[in-house]
Amino acid sequence: MGMKYRRYLAGERIYGCSKCKTHLATIHSMISRAFNGQHGRAYLFEGVVNVIEGEPNDRQMTTGNHTVRDIYCVKCATVLGWKYDRAYEESQQYKEGKYILERNLLIDVQ
Repeated sequence: MGMKYRRYLAGERIYGCSKCKTHLATIHSMISRAFNGQHGRAYLFEGVVNVIEGEPNDRQMTTGNHTVRDIYCVKCATVLGWKYDRAYEESQQYKEGKYILERNLLIDVQ
């Protein structure tokens, strides 16, 4: 396996991995703060960087059945949240292709 290159983000507020401070997302890609994860509060983002996506699996969540992939930090492999591949309920389809990052696993880098 070759070297993994990490992207560095610029902007007002940058969220990073709480374990290794790898840049993940900016405040501008955040869609909502009104989500819950496995460890408490979570944020919905349009896009994130420096993550590895796991295998898709179906999960029953409070908002219905979804196909999701766990996402891991590219540097330290910490599980940070998940990516929505598919939402089976029409009212939840806005989440498809978006990412959940758990607040307790994030740190403000800048």
